[in-house]
Amino acid sequence: MRPDDRVRSAESDDDRAPDAGNRSAPSSPAKPSSPAKPSSSAKPSSPAWSTAPARRAPGGAVTTASDAGEGDDPIPVAVPADELVEIAARILGTAGTPEPTARAVATSLVESDLVGHDSHGVRRLVPYLDAVRSGTIDPSAEPVLRHRHRATAVVDGRHGFGQLAAGLAVTEARRLARRHGVGVVTIGNCNHIGRLGEYVQVLAEADAVGLAFCNIDPTVAPYGGRERRLGTNPLAWSAPRAPGRLPVVVDFATSAIAEGKLALSLARRERVGTGLLVDAEGRDSTDPGDFYAGGALLPFGQHKGYGLSVMIEIVGGLLSGAGVSSLPGYDNTNGTVLIAIDIGTFLPVPDFRARSEEFCRLLGETAPAVDSAPGPEGVLVPGEKEARTRAVRLAEGISLAASTWRELTELPGGPTSPVPPPPRRADRAAPSAEEDPDDIAGGPRTPA
Repeated sequence: MRPDDRVRSAESDDDRAPDAGNRSAPSSPAKPSSPAKPSSSAKPSSPAWSTAPARRAPGGAVTTASDAGEGDDPIPVAVPADELVEIAARILGTAGTPEPTARAVATSLVESDLVGHDSHGVRRLVPYLDAVRSGTIDPSAEPVLRHRHRATAVVDGRHGFGQLAAGLAVTEARRLARRHGVGVVTIGNCNHIGRLGEYVQVLAEADAVGLAFCNIDPTVAPYGGRERRLGTNPLAWSAPRAPGRLPVVVDFATSAIAEGKLALSLARRERVGTGLLVDAEGRDSTDPGDFYAGGALLPFGQHKGYGLSVMIEIVGGLLSGAGVSSLPGYDNTNGTVLIAIDIGTFLPVPDFRARSEEFCRLLGETAPAVDSAPGPEGVLVPGEKEARTRAVRLAEGISLAASTWRELTELPGGPTSPVPPPPRRADRAAPSAEEDPDDIAGGPRTPA
């Protein structure tokens, strides 16, 4: 089920929405207070939507996945995608989530697992249920369109599941782009929306260029600093290829590694590459635990990722009404902006698709470099690695960390069956996109 299939726009018959005269940031009934943010002088631990394990390995050190102690089992488990959707929907339902919403969120999470972005998959159920219990997420809330003005609109997530709000924004952005050539939608009061690439892919499949970005609670130090001042602030961009081919999708955090991937490394007791984080004293570290002990992530590409993150913080945070994450007044939500550009407004769609496909084919035929070979798959276009992983996991089952399966069995409504068998060799031969810390399909792998 795609985002544009699972939500209904609150648009009226004309080009205005209810509350169209209200140009203020989205508002909704008061909700229970959000978890307190750490001050800049306090030592922060896990961010609001972290999936990090609650405990560290004995002695506090994180070494390798083969060491004894707490952490993940070395062999993953395989679960069919449709079964995993049913499990996730049932877990969400026990928390008071209406069935259509539970299934929509479950489908989104499992889709992230299918394409290999396990950090945004069903392991998110634990923090989601924590957020429901704390009042941060209202599981029964439905997003609404607060107002529409020319080629712009404002969606109010109403503190429900962010996936529903993002789905409504996709539908509205595409509708506006068909009428005006471009559609710009902001989302306020929006909880964690999952993987941004999911939403821009829908736009590309509908003959549009999609762009999405959002800010989130601060976990990243500015270039040259050591204190948390920026979120991981992801960006996703998409463009269609030839009919029948999946779109080009770029989806990455502006931090050198996404926090969810750092949490995976911590669960597996793996060290990470250099240049990804600093400890609380500002020293370079390869121990994921140092981040959760008060350290900070670093921006990717030094000043380049830093500059992108600053702009996402300002534009995403302020236009959405969420606020800048490290300033007073930030509401601990995803300050999201979603943009759709109608290709047919500028040139015939078949021409765009043909030239885009020609370029992608040229990229794939590129001769490999001598000292930095791209691997057995050759040069990949962004999005191809996820597509290949998805095909394998649909056939062989989704490769879940054993600890993730155990967490699911401990949740109300979770599976009661024994741990499924490990995935077949075909799945192990197709590494997930999580091995690529930049989140860019086919990009270089960071040494562990």
